[in-house]
Amino acid sequence: MTKDVLIRISGLQRMDDQSDDVEVITTGDYFQKNGKHYVIYEELLEGVEGMIRNTVKITPQMLDIRKRGAINTHMVFEKDQKKMTRYATPMGDMMIGINTNRIQLQEQEDRLNVSVEYSLDINYEPMTVCNITLDVCSRGKAQLNL
Repeated sequence: MTKDVLIRISGLQRMDDQSDDVEVITTGDYFQKNGKHYVIYEELLEGVEGMIRNTVKITPQMLDIRKRGAINTHMVFEKDQKKMTRYATPMGDMMIGINTNRIQLQEQEDRLNVSVEYSLDINYEPMTVCNITLDVCSRGKAQLNL
């Protein structure tokens, strides 16, 4: 895979009888070190002032996301494990519990796809069931279907 990548992040949150789809497409940097995949990209969130720098580490067993800037957190997704983290936003801090049910990594020469199913607790209260998919491909080989 090349250093310059196109990243598609899609997610689905289900709470009670409602669901919320989110999809973001951005550019970033990719590298591999010690058998781990790394993706770095920046994001702007509506209603949040300032940039957020994301560093994503991917292995077949784990998705590790660090956000720094307007939002600060370190989220770790590992199958059959519950991880707690502080999620710091301009509106205040929350304790987030992440219980990962499934993680799947598909690796190709110019593409990575990681899919995670997890449940989310906010301030120790069960909130929602979520799916997140991170699709990373070399910029020159990217095929987007919008």
